Amino acid sequence: MIVRKTLEYRMYNSKRNKHLVNQIDIAGIIWNHMIALQRRYYRLTGKYIWEFRMSHHLLKLRKTQRFSYWKKVGSQAVQQLAERHHRAYQRFFNYKAGKTQLKCGRPGFKKVKKYKSFTLKQSGWKLLGDNKIKIQGHNYKFCLSRPVEGDIKTVTIKRDNVGRLWVYFSVIQDVTDPVVVSTGKIGGFDFGLKQYLTDSNGNVYSSPQLFKSEMHNIAKLNRSLSKKKIGSNNCEKARKRLSMAHIKIANKRKDFHWKLAYTLAEEFDYLFFEDLNIAGMKKLWGRKVSDLSFSSFLDIQKQVCQKTGKTFVKIGRWKPTTKPCSRCGVIHELSLSDRTFRCTDCGFVIDRDYNAAINICVEGASSTGLGDVRHLFLDAFAVRPQESYPL
Repeated sequence: MIVRKTLEYRMYNSKRNKHLVNQIDIAGIIWNHMIALQRRYYRLTGKYIWEFRMSHHLLKLRKTQRFSYWKKVGSQAVQQLAERHHRAYQRFFNYKAGKTQLKCGRPGFKKVKKYKSFTLKQSGWKLLGDNKIKIQGHNYKFCLSRPVEGDIKTVTIKRDNVGRLWVYFSVIQDVTDPVVVSTGKIGGFDFGLKQYLTDSNGNVYSSPQLFKSEMHNIAKLNRSLSKKKIGSNNCEKARKRLSMAHIKIANKRKDFHWKLAYTLAEEFDYLFFEDLNIAGMKKLWGRKVSDLSFSSFLDIQKQVCQKTGKTFVKIGRWKPTTKPCSRCGVIHELSLSDRTFRCTDCGFVIDRDYNAAINICVEGASSTGLGDVRHLFLDAFAVRPQESYPL
């Protein structure tokens, strides 16, 4: 099986790194030049400059004396910047035309010092073996945490908000098909704000809410930054401390997502999730939704299922899962404050998220051809006192 992977390595701190930082800054200058050129051309002609024409124009500018310093980046890096520019505008055009629900604004200017990366393809780099790489005539070392295996297609140099440099190898690997360890279980999963995840067996997975637990420290670092003189060395140090705190939170959240994804993949053969309207949820609950990061978890879960040979399915966004009774199917109106689902037709009483998880499992099994699986939840459908349910 042929797969595409991205391998990430941190680069050692060195005086030579100033050359890479300079190249990233130049990439930011080229990006801003393309944005200005595109807007001016549209204002004068009402037309769009396509990728090939933009790339050809940039390569001609590199040969002039005024823009000769662009040669430090490399011709393929300039071509890849034109590809980025074109993809950004195409996403914007598709959103304006209603072809996608993903909100994408018009590409804009970026601060050069905050520009992130540049990418090289076939030329401009050479892997020297072990942990050494040659980029535009300079040798660099990176932390070889795992071997670089596969056919390398692109090399990307990226800097984070703290100023650390990372190298990314996009490789194609020929891997063996995963050995599927079947458990014979299917599961539906409902996301929540109080509990991160509830499955169709009634199990609850709590979220650590990492940003909420670190809000006191974040507020302290923000106050420290606000007291520093803008442009001073102390201001830059305070900014890096704040950025590092946010990076640590993001890393902990990613670690939680990966561990939970592997836990679910080991227990279930079929995993059914709901397709959430994240933008709408952020308008209602803002920071809490960003802290839980449902979209990132779904992306990770999909990767883990592909790696382990399990089936990952997202059911349609407009399929009703919360309001229908999972026992009799009658739809009831619920408010956000109703944490317990009570069916007035059959007398069924169950936790709201548990009821939604069962509906997701039934809908997902039906859409994938597994048939009606309601018989698997006969014990849950038994009418019992409210205290006997996992509320």
